[in-house]
Amino acid sequence: MSSIRHIFMGALVVVLTAAAIPATVFAKEAPASFADLAEKLLPAVVNVYTKQTINIDRDRGFPGFPPGSPFEEFFKRFEDRNNGDEDGRRPRTRQRMSLGSGFIISSEGIIVTNNHVIEDADEVSVRMHDGTEYDAEIVGKDTKVDLAVLRVKAKKPLPYVTFGDDTKSRVGDWVVAIGNPYGLGGTVTAGIISARNRDINSGPYDDYLQTDASINRGNSGGPMFNMDGEVIGINTAIYSPSGGNIGIGFAVPSSQAKRVIDQILEYGHVRRGWLGVTIQAVTEEIAESLGLDEARGALVSTVNNGSPADDAGIESGDIILEFDGKDVEEMRELPRLVADTEIGKTVKVKVLRKGKIKTLKVTIAELKEDDEVAVPSKLDKKKDQGPEKSLLGMTLENLDRETREALNLDEDFQGVVITHVERYSPSSERGLRRGDVIVEITQVEVSTVEEARKRIEELRAMGRKSILLKVYRRGSYSHVAVSFDEEEEQ
Repeated sequence: MSSIRHIFMGALVVVLTAAAIPATVFAKEAPASFADLAEKLLPAVVNVYTKQTINIDRDRGFPGFPPGSPFEEFFKRFEDRNNGDEDGRRPRTRQRMSLGSGFIISSEGIIVTNNHVIEDADEVSVRMHDGTEYDAEIVGKDTKVDLAVLRVKAKKPLPYVTFGDDTKSRVGDWVVAIGNPYGLGGTVTAGIISARNRDINSGPYDDYLQTDASINRGNSGGPMFNMDGEVIGINTAIYSPSGGNIGIGFAVPSSQAKRVIDQILEYGHVRRGWLGVTIQAVTEEIAESLGLDEARGALVSTVNNGSPADDAGIESGDIILEFDGKDVEEMRELPRLVADTEIGKTVKVKVLRKGKIKTLKVTIAELKEDDEVAVPSKLDKKKDQGPEKSLLGMTLENLDRETREALNLDEDFQGVVITHVERYSPSSERGLRRGDVIVEITQVEVSTVEEARKRIEELRAMGRKSILLKVYRRGSYSHVAVSFDEEEEQ
């Protein structure tokens, strides 16, 4: 969702209309006061301040004068004489300051906050509830879950809080948030857990708690407590028209945060399990094209060479239904399951392949940060040679030497290339475009246009409403379900 932003940013306005639900006699009364709880917890919550030095590019010209103006050159020489540096120039800088929140989890001065609070900071400082300030060092951070661990050196043991188990909390339970909104200092707000397992498209492991407790800019990194005074979430993001609270905030659940924090403290970074596949969601159309009764699991688009998945025999086009004894109902569940698996552990993975269930054993490796590879297409340099066959709004051609060179394909790469997609056709609606290479049609490989045509007609005769294409585009694979055009059906 593009409207989701970190607490330091604004978002788009969303208008919701809710039906009124009458209260029942089973509803719990609100606490008479949060004062005792707040008094106990406030000393362990800190304000986080950062400074970052920004270099200003002085080659952008002088205000009021276009680049190359003689006046620009005059003022540049004048300023150079006054600066007297080696090159006659002195770089200009400015300081950017930001604020956030954090909380102490150890009497030795270990502090948790959000990564985006301290990201790119040159200096990090924390201010205690009693006004004492400390310089902080960054122990480690994790961009994928947006967490960071800091350490301060104090002459005495510091007050701290402990993590609770967020999985025991239910939607509707009371929570208390404490933080540093707008730099005001320790501020207490209360609300309820509005929802669980929220995916806000901020990363591959989204699993947020949603709350209506007031959270604003500066609350980032602050704790969310249950009524026992345990941290069950770390306030991270809001959904808002202006960056201010509208009652929709998100927190990293403690069960997820604690694993990340423990690994940062032990290794200095997060060690996550790696399977070595690219996956996509199983839509209703994809499920229908494969003859599934319901849309579930994670569809494997690409298997990395030499990866644990490759070694175990997982193939592109497999649908992963179960991982280490846990059902994979939705695609987004699999990355979290894999990431939380112990490095070196061998697990069973249940996949659906061409209508049959297979159980494979995979030994999980450690995830490494790899650069993305983008191969530029040279297809536009290829001269149009006329269509060979049009199917479902696509004009297809066999791969020849010139096409392989344009798309950087090896000689043994098999498939058919799309050279044109008709506007408003079923293929166009699914995002297919010129230069895509179709390598499979509903889990059967195709290497010529004639093979593609026969496979499509075969599926049409079987009564399928759609086909599943495995498509290669610029170094990666994806699966696309394309419905038969009703006008083509005779």
